[in-house]
Amino acid sequence: MTINSINAILVDDEQRGINALQKLIELHCPQVSIIASFNDPSIVSSRISSLKPDLVFLDIAMPDKNGFEILKEIPVIDFEIIFVTAHNQFALQAFHFSAVDYLLKPVDSDLLKAAVLRAGQRLADKSNNRNLETLVFNTQQNRMMPEMKLCIPSLKGFQVINIRDIVFCEAASNYTNFHLLDRSTICASKPIQEYEELLEDAGLLRTHKSFLINMAHIKEYLRGEGGTVLLTNNVEVEVSRRRKEYFINKMKEYFKY
Repeated sequence: MTINSINAILVDDEQRGINALQKLIELHCPQVSIIASFNDPSIVSSRISSLKPDLVFLDIAMPDKNGFEILKEIPVIDFEIIFVTAHNQFALQAFHFSAVDYLLKPVDSDLLKAAVLRAGQRLADKSNNRNLETLVFNTQQNRMMPEMKLCIPSLKGFQVINIRDIVFCEAASNYTNFHLLDRSTICASKPIQEYEELLEDAGLLRTHKSFLINMAHIKEYLRGEGGTVLLTNNVEVEVSRRRKEYFINKMKEYFKY
């Protein structure tokens, strides 16, 4: 199988959604051959297992059974997944499933072409398929930050905190404000660049020149030019355009073993 030949299945509870996506694929993705489509979620898992597609375009919010529940019913996930949905609140869950991409309806043709190209590249590289072994496992894990502590110097002295209690850090000139789980704030007398290097292995990620976020506290990712991240304290933090790809790749790494 090469990236020039991809057998695909479309899953959407609304037939008009299937029709619209099929037309886009036929117009813009000639390497994709649609071998089946389904608007009944109850039969999808068994049909995927028998048809053995290379790629599944999967809606998420469907009655009775959503896209994630369908995937959990499949013993071996040996195909690529592109989620297609009208809702953006499922983006973070999609990372758990090592999805190729997460496309919002109405689907943009350029984003569709880019997603299919990535799917073809992953299919051609068999070593990437081992990522799929963690699909269901990752959704069942409660990823906890290690019990590591950080000493934060301030103008008055220093404070010692648990790294898992850091929700995000915010640059303030040559200082850094630590926003903690209990909604308190500590001003550190060091620039954010130093903490970016120090805390990267502890799960903190630079999303913007002004922000360093704890991946354990991400609730939701909202698409945009760069996008925004909703944290557990309900604060939205910006993802810069130039850091977007880096952020998404790090998220995919973080939510699997």
